[in-house]
Amino acid sequence: MKTAIALGTFDGLHNAHRKVLTLPDGYKKVAVTFKMPPKMLVFGQSEMLLSFDEKCCFLKEIGVDEIIALDFEEVKNASPEEFLVYLKDEIGANYITCGFNYRFGKGGAGNTAMLSDFCNKNGIELCVSSPYLLPDGNALSSSYIRSLLKNGEIEEANKYLYKPFSFTATVNKGDQRGRTIGFPTINQKYPESLVKLRFGVYKTKVVVKGKEFDGITDIGVRPTYETDYVISETFIKNFSGDLYGKEVTIVPIKFLRDEIKFNSLEELKAQIEKDLNN
Repeated sequence: MKTAIALGTFDGLHNAHRKVLTLPDGYKKVAVTFKMPPKMLVFGQSEMLLSFDEKCCFLKEIGVDEIIALDFEEVKNASPEEFLVYLKDEIGANYITCGFNYRFGKGGAGNTAMLSDFCNKNGIELCVSSPYLLPDGNALSSSYIRSLLKNGEIEEANKYLYKPFSFTATVNKGDQRGRTIGFPTINQKYPESLVKLRFGVYKTKVVVKGKEFDGITDIGVRPTYETDYVISETFIKNFSGDLYGKEVTIVPIKFLRDEIKFNSLEELKAQIEKDLNN
């Protein structure tokens, strides 16, 4: 069977990525990617739109047969020519697809013109995907989606992602203040690898053991916890049970408001009731 390869980081599997991942039927479909976007490794800052495991799961869902995750440290010094030979000789590419701005090889020296020349000389079919244009005429990118999430524009960001942005984390013990006002919450450490959402309160969907509940989630840094990491605190509507130590998925669907400092627990209770009705 012939092999078709899609090249890209595919962080978020947004609409532009899915154009690249439209591989021909009758071929073995292979995605050549990285565990983490190379730019993030270079600059030492992780702002991923989804975990690597989620990315692999979603790639399989859309029909990819095999995922090759390159180790950036191992390939960062490879020349563009070496990378192209790897695609031809090691993977056996008969068809290659990539985005219009795809770069490869040491320092990103390789581009689509070089790739096109190589494919022409080696009888490999090439499809370079055109940009997915936003209403303002700019090309959709993972960076643009990150900027939306950092600004709390979760609904706009989700328009372009394969699945709504979410995060999964283990439930930890909090200060249990919510129990005192009839709104028990779960506390989770926000995954350090993901892009940081705008701090504040979100209307959310909460997935517990495959079942979905409505929720209200407060994301931010809590000085009272004496921590320097981001905490997610969620009230789950119509749920009762012990979730300590369990993994729970939070799907933010709407930014409601910035965090507010309350003068009393009664004020906090009134605001939670108001948030639930938004």
